[in-house]
Amino acid sequence: MRARLSDIAQQAEVSEATVSRVLNDRPGVAPETRQAVLTALDVLGYERPARLRKRSAGLVGLVVPELDNPIFPAFAQVIESTLAQSGFTPVLCTQTAGGVTEDEYVEMLLDRQVSGIVFVSGLHADTAANHDRYRALIARPLPVVMINGYVPDVAAPFVSCDDREAADLAVAHLVALGHRRIGLITGPDRFVPVQRKVAGWRAAMTRLAGVAETDLGPLAELTLFGVEGGEAAAGRLLDRGVTGLVCGSDLMALGAVRAARQRGLSVPGDLSVVGYDDSPLMAFTNPPLTTVRQPVTAMAVAAVRALVDEINGHGAPHSEYLFRPELVVRGSTAVAPAAVRFPYARSA
Repeated sequence: MRARLSDIAQQAEVSEATVSRVLNDRPGVAPETRQAVLTALDVLGYERPARLRKRSAGLVGLVVPELDNPIFPAFAQVIESTLAQSGFTPVLCTQTAGGVTEDEYVEMLLDRQVSGIVFVSGLHADTAANHDRYRALIARPLPVVMINGYVPDVAAPFVSCDDREAADLAVAHLVALGHRRIGLITGPDRFVPVQRKVAGWRAAMTRLAGVAETDLGPLAELTLFGVEGGEAAAGRLLDRGVTGLVCGSDLMALGAVRAARQRGLSVPGDLSVVGYDDSPLMAFTNPPLTTVRQPVTAMAVAAVRALVDEINGHGAPHSEYLFRPELVVRGSTAVAPAAVRFPYARSA
């Protein structure tokens, strides 16, 4: 034991006496020092004494739509880590096309007697879906929290990024660069975040770009989420003479960049592109993508805290918490082409 104590003490950079106090669960040890000793035990491969093993507070389901879009793994990582810090064991449920549905995952989670469920961009974001499924869960009662989507008459906490503000930020950035013919590419209009982005884009285009409401229709393309949807929509908007694009996701924005290059156009020389999410690796694309960042960490932590409060009987307010997005300027946007900024200019 002396040798083991010395190893642990050396790893944790504390005295052997301190290690002994921690292992015997004695008072008088600072929380950070206690954690350093427990971490040293884990690193060295020693099993923690039974009295020091943190009991699981239960399982919590985490339902995400898919992992192809890197923003969803980003949410999952923060949610899982925050749940673990609260003593809960996360159960990740990932949907794929033609695979297990959200409702089927919920049934599996209920069979495991989960303490609660976090839904990320689930059917709660789809206005065409039947939301009685969530009311039934709440009536059990089972605590639920939903991220990015809102159903006014479902009594649960909702956490969302302000999509209207996101579209406004993107349009304002492009207008400041001299663009006026600014297109919008986003997903199907039955989704709440899409509806909000469209509303924000329309308001900003009339207020900042001076485009009449009646002229906005041809500048918006609602398509499939993903690279392919963005590419197809960008092609149609390029045919209509846009010089700037506001996209509903980073993947759509990458599709728009691809469409421009296939036509021999330069991004950002001929076309400026703004994404949405600031998902991992967007700073390393070619060109690095200007985007509107979702505050993933803040949103995920807030969602977990609300869920834990619900589980512990401290009832989080049943309303929507809106988080402000942030414009991140990189290399995919630039000053509008001279012919657009100075349409009547003549060569010398």
